[in-house]
Amino acid sequence: MILTGGDIQEDFALRILENTFDKVIAVDKGLGFCREHGIVPTNIVGDFDSLDPGILEWYRQNTSIEIREYDPIKDATDTQIAVELALEAGSSCITILGGTGSRIDHVLGNIQTMYLALEKGADCAMLDPHNRIRLIRGGFTLSREEQYGDYFSLIPFTTDVIGVTLRGVKYPLTGYHFTVQGSAGLGVSNEITGEEARISMENGIMILIESKD
Repeated sequence: MILTGGDIQEDFALRILENTFDKVIAVDKGLGFCREHGIVPTNIVGDFDSLDPGILEWYRQNTSIEIREYDPIKDATDTQIAVELALEAGSSCITILGGTGSRIDHVLGNIQTMYLALEKGADCAMLDPHNRIRLIRGGFTLSREEQYGDYFSLIPFTTDVIGVTLRGVKYPLTGYHFTVQGSAGLGVSNEITGEEARISMENGIMILIESKD
């Protein structure tokens, strides 16, 4: 679990945190959420430019939790650093809370950061109360029972996504070639009609967004 510095909706986040996670990595402002709710992270990382300095000092004085502090002038976002740390620790499943919010540049950057997990074969999902975002390639099955909301969208992550086939959905496709230049909208707002949606692609990577309307 990574708690990062975007919007963290309190009730939603606390429900997710009822699950068991091997690691809880608190990132910058996400550490403030941990302090407020008595959550004990396993790791603390960030440049802490958006965190009350007193909170970081409290953890320095009262815990032995590893703290990795970075200069705000750096070549990676705090969330990227946290994902890299999780992968270094051998995590095969990573959940990111606080990765979305009003800063669209950060949201897009966080989606790009999930590629690091995809390349390592780790399942990485970014959650908020309305969306679950993942990167997928090859084949993927989305079951109605486990779906996050009623709608899902597929947006090209790579310039081309070739041979996209969708089955068990309201708007099926066979061998379609998505490009970022103009066909991206075709994948927006689909629905599962059977027990599961079967997604496959011959080449390329898609952003899979499941949404609650």
